[in-house]
Amino acid sequence: MRLQKSRFLKALLFIFISMNMIAFFHAYKFTHFSTDNSEKTKSPNKLSALEKTKTLLFGVNNPKPKNTKFPTQSFQTISLKSNKKIECWFIETPKAKGTVILFHGYGSEKSSLIKKSDEFIKLGYNTMLVDFMGSGNSEGNQTTIGFKEASQVKTCFDFISKKGEKNIYLFGTSMGAVAIMKSISDQKINPKGIIIECPFGSMYQTVCARFNRMNAPTFPMAAILLFWGGLQNGFWGFSHNPSEYAKNISCPVLLLYGEEDKSVSREEIDEIYLNLKGKKQLSTYKSTGHENYLIKNKKKWTSDISSFLSSN
Repeated sequence: MRLQKSRFLKALLFIFISMNMIAFFHAYKFTHFSTDNSEKTKSPNKLSALEKTKTLLFGVNNPKPKNTKFPTQSFQTISLKSNKKIECWFIETPKAKGTVILFHGYGSEKSSLIKKSDEFIKLGYNTMLVDFMGSGNSEGNQTTIGFKEASQVKTCFDFISKKGEKNIYLFGTSMGAVAIMKSISDQKINPKGIIIECPFGSMYQTVCARFNRMNAPTFPMAAILLFWGGLQNGFWGFSHNPSEYAKNISCPVLLLYGEEDKSVSREEIDEIYLNLKGKKQLSTYKSTGHENYLIKNKKKWTSDISSFLSSN
């Protein structure tokens, strides 16, 4: 009996250590882009069973996102010193109504925002497109899914404020939306209004969503991964909760959501919307997932944006 108990405890210890080793490696790869020329891991629905198993064991492979194109308008390249050095493109519009600062999502970069920037320019606004740390031409290869990026939002906001601009709007998609929310909540910036697309409700929920898309059980690995990811990157991942940040946001908000989103649930969006304190509007897009809303819904998206800006 004693021998069986000893073997059982050793087996449990082995499983515990193995799970933590896998989670540690997985968390690092999720929050650090590779700088070699290796191929990016395909989306879960395009992976074979063997590829899914490999990804679950060893993590995703994410090469550092690179800017693939440039604005068609004349633009100024700006380097700013935040908690990391970041690069931005500033596009000036004659007789501008204000300035919109645009922030990309996880695994992306500022060139992905060009078409959306074009729509804001058509509406009469200057735009500034931002590479978060680890992406594009900004410093390093680290991403913290909106946590430390919040400081970079403030840096950009302060830069435009110092130019004398009073009408500053912030636009962010996914991680960019989360970084905006955290910056307003924690660093007390006060934009004229914000437009946020598909922010997750909490870091834990977004980690669970990744496991669900791989058809893998979330317990206990999601929590272990979040623990190690936060520890590796210098923050407590369980406190990274945009649904809580929303309680400190009182400026006008346009919240956008794709009804087929597998990364962010409608419950998360509803909780964020409920917690927002100021003037707010929720607009949803049918047959749309966690993707660029402008591609499938250009007419509705531009109408939503135009109406929000003109009324605020």
